[in-house]
Amino acid sequence: MTTSDQWSVAVSSRSVSISVAVGRDSVSMLTAKKTKFILKKLSLMDYKDLLAFKKGFELAMSIFHISKQFPKEERYSLTDQVRRSSRSVCACIAESYRKRLYPAHFKSKLSDADMENSETNVWLDFAHACDYISDETHSELTKKAEEVGKLVNYMILNPSKFGVSPK
Repeated sequence: MTTSDQWSVAVSSRSVSISVAVGRDSVSMLTAKKTKFILKKLSLMDYKDLLAFKKGFELAMSIFHISKQFPKEERYSLTDQVRRSSRSVCACIAESYRKRLYPAHFKSKLSDADMENSETNVWLDFAHACDYISDETHSELTKKAEEVGKLVNYMILNPSKFGVSPK
């Protein structure tokens, strides 16, 4: 291709168009069949269908219900922090899935989800150390958080399985 040649990519809710302009001539790079396949693949799954999202949401809701029992003086510190970080895991997973057309953004948002999951573990450790949750509850929540972390890292290491195209 020369410097006057141009690539054009357009993605909308109804179509995908990839073409290259060489001089005055324009050539479509995708047939209608391939376009339909790509659109189906991109819109086939919702972030709410991701196992990492489901498990993260379940963990966040468990933490929400358990943290209702924390002392009132912890409302604006430990209670708020553990709720925010656990919910942020899910938000980052959702954001990453919507950014899957951009591999670096996909991985970056998943890295943020992993970071928030680690932060959640720290707050759970504090809740346990302060005797706000039992050994059993701490162990159960920590295992759930570990599972979420493994699922998020699987997504980071295998982006193509989640609709991310390699560059």
